[in-house]
Amino acid sequence: MPVLDSLRLNQTDSIVILTGAGISQESGLDTFRCAGGIWSEVDLEDVATPRGFARNPDLVHRFYNDRRRGLLDPAIQPNAAHAALAALERGWRGSVTLVTQNIDDLHERAGSADPIHMHGALLKAVCQRCHAVTDCHDDLSVHDLCLSCGGKGGLRPDVVWFGETPYHMDRIQAALEDCDLFLSIGTSGHVYPAAGFVAEAGANGAVTVELNLDPSEGVSRFDRAIQGPATALVPALVAELLAL
Repeated sequence: MPVLDSLRLNQTDSIVILTGAGISQESGLDTFRCAGGIWSEVDLEDVATPRGFARNPDLVHRFYNDRRRGLLDPAIQPNAAHAALAALERGWRGSVTLVTQNIDDLHERAGSADPIHMHGALLKAVCQRCHAVTDCHDDLSVHDLCLSCGGKGGLRPDVVWFGETPYHMDRIQAALEDCDLFLSIGTSGHVYPAAGFVAEAGANGAVTVELNLDPSEGVSRFDRAIQGPATALVPALVAELLAL
């Protein structure tokens, strides 16, 4: 059954897309919150908070160095869902704003021009002293020097930790206020503020659609919810949109 059947949409409408760990899981990356996910193996207080980094930066660096090496494994590649969203950006006449909770670079590798990484990016480092952000494809340690200020020991992964404010919220809010279609793909519905985006978009009159392997915690807030793998559902929905 077509997902968009009976919904009033056209090619000049504005689309906001939110992606979560479910879309990257099909590329082979571990998720954080699902059964057996990363947060079941480590204490997030130790590796995903400013306090944890201040207490034991070596532990935090080891944790993210492992994640970075995993992402850079040649076996990890964008999948059909990533590619379909990039094709939607290229083929849609209206605006498409792609917001991701993921810290990987699979959207970029698939061809998405400007995904908004609200939780930061694993392949970047930020200096806590001068706030300079640099590309980072190698291991980080407390011995590394910041290329901008020359300080030692201040570099950390450019990842938003618990208790910190997500990035680009003004830009995201503006897109939600203007969107006609809100798509949520592969998200758990547990993490705010992203979990509240559907309510904001719906309150502004947008059609809201969830594509997820299992119903999210906030599934009842969506106009439509379809369960299945992102690699099957997303290309099919993008084909529907581009045929409007």
